[in-house]
Amino acid sequence: MRTQVAIIGGGPAGLLLQQLLHVAGIESVVLEQRSRDYVEARIRAGVLEMGAVRLLEQVGVDARMRREGLIHDGFSFAVDGEIHRIDLKGLTGGSTVMVYGQTEVTKDLNDAAAARGTPVIFEAQDVALHDLTTDAPFVTYARDGVAQRLDCDFVAGCDGYHGVSRPSIPAEVLRSFERVYPFGWLGILADVPPCDHELIYSNHERGFALASMRSAVRSRYYIQTPLDADLADWPDDKIWDELALRLGPKAAASMTRGPSIEKSIAPLRSFVAEPMRWGRLFLAGDAAHIVPPTGAKGLNLAASDVHYLSEALIAFYAKGSGDGIEAYSAKALARVWKAERFSWWFTGLTHRFPDTDAFGRRMQRAEIDYIVGSHAAQVTVAENYVGLPY
Repeated sequence: MRTQVAIIGGGPAGLLLQQLLHVAGIESVVLEQRSRDYVEARIRAGVLEMGAVRLLEQVGVDARMRREGLIHDGFSFAVDGEIHRIDLKGLTGGSTVMVYGQTEVTKDLNDAAAARGTPVIFEAQDVALHDLTTDAPFVTYARDGVAQRLDCDFVAGCDGYHGVSRPSIPAEVLRSFERVYPFGWLGILADVPPCDHELIYSNHERGFALASMRSAVRSRYYIQTPLDADLADWPDDKIWDELALRLGPKAAASMTRGPSIEKSIAPLRSFVAEPMRWGRLFLAGDAAHIVPPTGAKGLNLAASDVHYLSEALIAFYAKGSGDGIEAYSAKALARVWKAERFSWWFTGLTHRFPDTDAFGRRMQRAEIDYIVGSHAAQVTVAENYVGLPY
């Protein structure tokens, strides 16, 4: 089998890239290791920057998002129970964010692929990339125990942190930067109304908490926990009690408790791999970078990556220009590092670290107080939160 672009990974990055290329008349095949049901069941981020929303509009995969998504004009800080709102729309001249789960984005993109006949091959095993520095790369994989080969012009590695794409770049070429955080997020998903119509990020002496949502009737909450925390030690009632304490009395009074439908503990890390291109291989999304979930930049960075990559490939096929291909890594990384900085800063501002003593706690509080009292500081926070321009 032959195609123009082989896309490794059937998450939102790979599927969105496929639809951007399809609209431009460029052929692609997506290879995904897992089943469609497995991919669509993964619980991930839920806040979309306007850049990501516009890309979904561009490929015509926005109808359900427009019906069911929630537009947020702001978010709030809670500091030891005292709530301060950041007016995103007012501070940025009209920019907002969209609350719409990554799971739903993935379902919509899969539905579009099926409707348009853009091939997505699920349960592709033993994927390997070959001849990436030539003008005739190819991918091998197995499907139902039968060896397969996919010839292509380019390979887009959208297969996440644990995928095969990044390790296909030689160790002497690839440089990695990483910060592993000494805590995790315990997340709970419940079919109950959210405690507020916008997100609340809490800095409390007992640790971080976040009140979020997936819809008007489904809530997503998080609390900071030690990395070695055991879910068995966190029954639902204990989580709700801790959330009420950390979010403060106002949020607690509006909180509706209910049984969890999903519960998990996720570690936090900041990670960047450079370069994001080697020969005819391009990295995009989690294959190239990871951010802490504070500030919701993971999916949005994947969207900006595939925006730059699709533009580069479209220019190559439409005009024979390789300039975008040459510039892809530098252009993508410039935005990646800015988002990494914001997520790192926001995590440091809102979490309790093992070495957070009384002085460190006062510094966190002083910085939040400064933000609350400074229009200029709020503008900086808001423009990063809604997403820097592409």
